[in-house]
Amino acid sequence: MPWSSSHSPRPGSPTRRNAAASSRIAVNASWSRVQRTRARLSGRDTGQVPFIETIGSREVYRNPWMVLREDDIRRPDGSPGVYAVVDKPTYALVMAYDGARFRLVEQFRYPVGARRWEFPQGTAPDLADLEAVALAERELREETGLRAATFELLGQLDVAPGMSSQRGWVFLATGITPGPVEREHEEQDMRSAWFSRLELEEMIRDGVITDAQSIAAYGLLLLREARL
Repeated sequence: MPWSSSHSPRPGSPTRRNAAASSRIAVNASWSRVQRTRARLSGRDTGQVPFIETIGSREVYRNPWMVLREDDIRRPDGSPGVYAVVDKPTYALVMAYDGARFRLVEQFRYPVGARRWEFPQGTAPDLADLEAVALAERELREETGLRAATFELLGQLDVAPGMSSQRGWVFLATGITPGPVEREHEEQDMRSAWFSRLELEEMIRDGVITDAQSIAAYGLLLLREARL
């Protein structure tokens, strides 16, 4: 059930509850498809190469957004080693689509020293793990002020599996209505805007959008559309 375009429903209202329920049904259906695919491929391996074994682990650094740990490991041939891992909570990336346009956000990304356009995405504060749809709703509302009637799960991504345990859920949000932004203090330089599909693809092709998660998310959307 789409939300009214004239106002956002009050928390706990029947419309809000129905929208949340439909989002969770869509997520459950998508997650069932993911599980079926994983089960079908579970018999395939890489020659039964044994796992790297964790012998010990110590925390090196922690802040409200991440934990850096260093593990002592034993490789398949028995040799010892160390592995540094960045642990971060699961994030949600949201592709808000109004039927013709996608909503992007732009902000200064300090590690690369440049401003970047990308889909709204993020984690809960203080290393908390939120339920996937609730996190998607929160990120979309915070960064763009938008609310959505439906959140459809498109898939899951690994951020950087060679160095981080973080994974993310990708959602397609539809039934869009506007509202006030609720950005965190760290997002004070953020802005957001609508872009057509043609503009979005040009931005990816021309290197304006270089965020790997956003580009992968768009690929998941194209696969979904090809399946319909």
